[in-house]
Amino acid sequence: MKPSEIIKKPIVTEKINKQTEKFNRYCFVVDKRANKLEIKKAVESFYNVRVDEVNTCVVPAKAKSRMTKSGIYSGRKPGYKKATVTVAEGESIDLYAI
Repeated sequence: MKPSEIIKKPIVTEKINKQTEKFNRYCFVVDKRANKLEIKKAVESFYNVRVDEVNTCVVPAKAKSRMTKSGIYSGRKPGYKKATVTVAEGESIDLYAI
């Protein structure tokens, strides 16, 4: 797979921003079929940084429902795979650059 197929999008939340400042970690939504070695190579080639560690987690799908005037709508949120990448000290990824 190509690096652009493996890394789908970065996850930017308050919790991950704190980890970025404190431990130099970044989080991405990745392809479910990708393993840690492929994720490491994709991040290194895509962002030109050295990756020390990759942790992955498969987030399960969830059932969601909401009440409306016309009744109850129910559906599912899709599951995805999340990768937390620790970058070498002194290096950083600029997620906000276009």
